[in-house]
Amino acid sequence: MEKNGDCFSLFQTKTSRGTFLFKLYVSSIALCVCLTWVFRLLHLPPKDLLLHRWVWIGSFLAELWFTFYWLITQIVRWNPTYRYTFKDRLSQRYEEDMPGVDIFVCTADPENEPPIMVINTVLSVMAYNYPPEKLSVYLSDDGGSELTFYALLEASRFSNHWLPFCKRYKVEPRSPEAYFRIASQPIDDDQLKAKDWLFIKESYEEMKKKIESAKLQGKISENIRKQHKGFRQWDVVSSPRDHQTIFQILIHGRDPQAVDTEGQPLPTLVYLAREKRPQHPHNFKAGAMNALIRVSSRISNAPIILNVDCDMYSNNSESVRDALCFFLDEKEGHRIAYVQYPQSFDNITKNDLYAGSLNVIMGVEIHGFDANGGPCYIGTGCFHRRETLLGKKYNEESKAEWKRSNEIKTDENAGLLKETCKILASCTYEEKTQWGKEMGIKYGCAVEDIMTGLAIQCRGWRSIYYNPERKGFLGVAPTTLLQSLVQHKRWSEGDLQIFLSQYCPFLHGHKKIPLKLQLSYCLFLLWAPNCLATLYYVVVPSLCLLRGVYLFPKISSLWVLPFAYIFFASRAYSLREFIWCGGTFLGWWNDQRMWVFKRTTSYLFGLLDNILKLMGISNSGFVVTAKVADEEVSLRYEQEMIEFGYPSPMFNILATLSLLNMFSFIWGIRMVIKDFKSEILDLFALQILLCGLLVSINLPMYKGLFFRKDSGRMPTSITYQSIAFALLTCSMAIY
Repeated sequence: MEKNGDCFSLFQTKTSRGTFLFKLYVSSIALCVCLTWVFRLLHLPPKDLLLHRWVWIGSFLAELWFTFYWLITQIVRWNPTYRYTFKDRLSQRYEEDMPGVDIFVCTADPENEPPIMVINTVLSVMAYNYPPEKLSVYLSDDGGSELTFYALLEASRFSNHWLPFCKRYKVEPRSPEAYFRIASQPIDDDQLKAKDWLFIKESYEEMKKKIESAKLQGKISENIRKQHKGFRQWDVVSSPRDHQTIFQILIHGRDPQAVDTEGQPLPTLVYLAREKRPQHPHNFKAGAMNALIRVSSRISNAPIILNVDCDMYSNNSESVRDALCFFLDEKEGHRIAYVQYPQSFDNITKNDLYAGSLNVIMGVEIHGFDANGGPCYIGTGCFHRRETLLGKKYNEESKAEWKRSNEIKTDENAGLLKETCKILASCTYEEKTQWGKEMGIKYGCAVEDIMTGLAIQCRGWRSIYYNPERKGFLGVAPTTLLQSLVQHKRWSEGDLQIFLSQYCPFLHGHKKIPLKLQLSYCLFLLWAPNCLATLYYVVVPSLCLLRGVYLFPKISSLWVLPFAYIFFASRAYSLREFIWCGGTFLGWWNDQRMWVFKRTTSYLFGLLDNILKLMGISNSGFVVTAKVADEEVSLRYEQEMIEFGYPSPMFNILATLSLLNMFSFIWGIRMVIKDFKSEILDLFALQILLCGLLVSINLPMYKGLFFRKDSGRMPTSITYQSIAFALLTCSMAIY
């Protein structure tokens, strides 16, 4: 237990146990890696075998890259830290002086991000176990949709009943959709409680029916438009990308009439669709966040800001109090810029078909970040100190005055406040300012969150990673293969863009953050370059097998031992780590498959886009990942059948590589069968095993290409194209 002077700390930090075995494993792998280098150097083919020599050198270079990247992963895993909070102490000391919290929910597309999903997230954060008069919820609608506004209006009415219900019965989770999915029956046999439950359930279903009916119609009826003056603002809206600022305070927390059915105050609830014009860049989510920072400063100006994506509902009503245990800690709190919660998902299949759970990243790697200097900011589920988002540098002498920060300015005239907020959210407000540079969320990158977090840390602030037993937020992971690959393509592209920019940790972070933290960032920033070494290992050994060129030691040689040990020990450790993080064996196998798929497609396209961008050819835009799927796709996802369905260049690559390895594996087996002296097996065993491993990983690909008849199979055009490409490549290798 930790102490801060005369009083106990509000949180505790523990380091990982069992590090001796881990360090023994790392040392043994490092020794075997050195032995493989010795083998490569001692057995370098002579110059007269030019092809053999060059592919040998290529293998050595790929292995050097794998080693470099593996070392980074071990630096991150070396000594992870874990945080524990003491909310009872927080309540004893600060219950009357809790700081205000502004909560930002961002949505961009009512088609891909359905309004009913958005308002479930809004209702879940409105219902936090926290003084409601100190909560303010802001919805940024970058789609500028009156359907989303209507849904929020209905949610504001439903909150009158939902919030007291949650507090009365300590409901978890506080997203109505998630709660009623879990609690499909009344709370217990108590008639009064059952009556309450039934009333809330019916009220929610009625609200949901209204919203979905309006969405099906594609517009808001005149009867509904008459219910609220806010709808008039859409009378002059040209399109989602060309409209004035749309601003509406649906619930004003300082209004004495803004109370729930039990007379308790409601949180402030604000709708904002910032101004958009075709001739002005809007900077995607970063621009929306910065508009919210400015607008909220005139309404609530809370010193703490929480931002969540519209598909990441609150799963833990205590998350605000947990985060404040870090900010309000008397000894360490003044150093903390943000508290990052993990990204978790509630639609993951039992065996995590698309490796979307990010279990190892969130359960191991970010804890390592925390130990090395502070986690990166991952864009959602993050509590920020407002002043750090405004560009303030850390000062050892400055201490937050939470009581003073709770003092709210006198009310402005409602009309003046509305006009002021519209100006703050206008598309020209940021011109010739430091917004997006020194202030707010950074612009110019697909992963602006990583860049923003790094910049905050370089100003001297500390960040904290908090991963409670009950997850703070649950979201929606991709439910098709293409969605997952496109998402990782965007992440890897943005990460590499940071590495190649002035925000490279080794440049921007030099002498500002620890070297271990600089290296930790490379774990993500170098995702894209991983494609080169991986593609080499997926393609070249197979082609060399067809050509009769060996790349690994003979199976009868002692030199095979370090190669075998590295493979089996690293996979065994990976399996142990995955299961420790809550996964299954089949989940780990799916993770290995997606590791290959992402590195040969997503990361490749991310690398190519960066190269094109450096040449001034490409300018990628932000793509919203769909959060909904039709019934057939959802059913196949639940049955853990990989969804192909639509043509994509990524599928061309995956299909061609899978067929190339299958043809090479069959060729290798044929060579072994024809060789009675087993010399071929002795020389090419490891290459044949590598091809066989890739074939087993690609089994769902072969089903999609040749055996499945449903609409989620591989498109016929890609099947024919990939067969032609693979046969042509194999023919060129053989002849």
